[in-house]
Amino acid sequence: MLVGALIVVSPWFPIQDHPAIAGDSMVILNAVAVGLIVFGISQLEYVALQRWQEVATILIGLWLIASPYTLGYSAEGFLRIYHTSLGAVVVLLGVLLLWQDWDLNDQDMLKHGQ
Repeated sequence: MLVGALIVVSPWFPIQDHPAIAGDSMVILNAVAVGLIVFGISQLEYVALQRWQEVATILIGLWLIASPYTLGYSAEGFLRIYHTSLGAVVVLLGVLLLWQDWDLNDQDMLKHGQ
């Protein structure tokens, strides 16, 4: 959940190459949407554990890594580094969770939240 919150506020981190990036609505929308999705999926882990959550976490982390190049803000040094680093953390956490839950059957996964 903390990583999701960091992603949401990442366009406004104090160290930026070009402060004008905070005015780019597509970058801000992307960061807020990805951060809220990561935060929401993390909340779902407490309620009901399912494998699609880990897969979605990995995919959204990969999108965050690719988004500076896809949305055209790869020249923004620190924001590119923030999003690449935070995306890598999201992917690693998703892989770790998937690896931990790999041997659980559906009954065990349903009992996880109780």
